[in-house]
Amino acid sequence: MSPAPRVGITPAPEPPYDEEQPTAQLGTPEIHGALALDPRPLVWGPPGAIPDERKLRHLGQALAEVLAGRRPPETVADKLTARAYRELIQAGQMIQTARPPFAGSVHVKEPREGAVEMCLLIHCGERNHVLAIRLERRGVQWLCTDFETA
Repeated sequence: MSPAPRVGITPAPEPPYDEEQPTAQLGTPEIHGALALDPRPLVWGPPGAIPDERKLRHLGQALAEVLAGRRPPETVADKLTARAYRELIQAGQMIQTARPPFAGSVHVKEPREGAVEMCLLIHCGERNHVLAIRLERRGVQWLCTDFETA
């Protein structure tokens, strides 16, 4: 059994209600920043098994952060094909937002064996975006081959 992926703290999409305000937290710094993406290749189970939804959401969150200019693109380079990575670099900041993007619900389809397409709702404050990602199995690793946002 492989170890669980490393997960960083992602800011909540909305501030907490008054009754949800934390009590005094001595020595606990407030954390801002990007999701810590697992540095290992995206490898999921035997052939025919589609990726875990949580891992897909983490990849979508990381790509949204890159497209919002809040994460350097090289942090996801090993999760994309060379062509998709070049397109990510050329795309630059496609998501305009004053607050950090937050990946919401994920919808996953498997159009054929060895390919997964997913669509994520990206919460960005006043205007939400949609991020579509296609992954294809390359050996035992899944790589993002294409992405699109609106």
